[in-house]
Parts: sequence; C-alpha cells; structure tokens
Amino acid sequence: MKFILGTKTEMTQFFADDGRAHAATVIKVSPSTVTQVKTATKDGYAAIQIGSGERNKRSIAKPQQGHFGDKGNFRFVKEFRMPEAEAGKYTVGDTIAADVFAANDTIVVTGISKGKGFQGVVKRHGFGGGRRTHGQKHSEREAGSIGGGGRAGGRVAKGMRMAGRMGSDRITVKNLKVLAVDAANNLLLIKGAVPGRRGTMVEIIG
Repeated sequence: MKFILGTKTEMTQFFADDGRAHAATVIKVSPSTVTQVKTATKDGYAAIQIGSGERNKRSIAKPQQGHFGDKGNFRFVKEFRMPEAEAGKYTVGDTIAADVFAANDTIVVTGISKGKGFQGVVKRHGFGGGRRTHGQKHSEREAGSIGGGGRAGGRVAKGMRMAGRMGSDRITVKNLKVLAVDAANNLLLIKGAVPGRRGTMVEIIG
C-alpha cells in the first residue's frame, strides 16, 4: 500500500508520448514523516500516522509537540489504516517522498471540496426554476412547493431538497492515474481533477 499527503497546486496540460493532451492536476508533495505506528494489540487497529508540511511551533499544542518530538513541526497529520503486516514495515521517523509512486499507478485521492456558501436550489440541486411568463412574478429561481397538508402530515419531509450550505464536503475520487512523477521537485502529476481549491491538502493512496 502506497500513501502520502500533498497540496493541490494548479491544473495544467500533459502531453503523453503518443501526442495526446491530458488535463492534469499538479500536487506538491512535501516529504512525509512517520510519527506513529499503531498496532491492533496496543491501539485496537493497525495504522500508520504521518505528518507533513510545516508551521510555527508556537501554534502547536504542547501534547502534539511532545508527540512529534524532534521529527518536525507538522502542519498536517493523517492516519492510514492497513493490515498489521504492512504497518510493521514502517518505523517512526521513516520518510515517504514523491518517488513512492510511479507513472501509470492507479490511485485514490481524498480532499475537501471548494466551499460555495449558502446557495439556492438551482445551483445546489439543478432545479429549473419557475415559468418566466404568463402571470409569474419573481419566481425564476424559486424551489416551488415543498409539500403541505397532503404530504408527510403537513410537515416538511426529511431529505427535501432545499437551499442551504453547499461545498466543503469530504470527497473521494477513485481510479485516478499518475501521469508523471518529478521526484527532484516533489511533484505528482495526476490525470483529471481532484477535489478542492489551490492549497487544499489531499490524501493520496495507491
């Protein structure tokens, strides 16, 4: 099992050997450090905890400072669950870099999608809105009826599609492909789009 943390940088074009152009996302992968190896005996499950990025030590809580020790002042900390046999291959302090992946690897990318704030039903759910003519007034983007006495006993049914907060959800995209690896600059080029804005932290699993 391969895994690493990175930040979304930008999108670009990648020209393959056959001349075809692919939309690609550039992921900046700062080398990750193993901060803890969890076992089923001690922790109840097997996992590898890694830290990535850097931040001011004063903004890190004292318990975390003690946990990190002299390994670094990490900005991101994530766990990756795996069979205990695989977790046993790692030791605290090991470094995981971009070269853990190779071109043509199939990966799974998880990140937080762009936040879009409070949105109406047209943008949030794709509603068509009301009629624009024949006596209608100010109803271009309204939701329309949400029920009444004949539905759900006069209350709003659970799950009704209405206006509300949109985005900022944890999104997982499967079956993405690594187009190229730049180990010298710690960059991964991933085919297609991944969740989030520029600077979003993403988890990459192979």
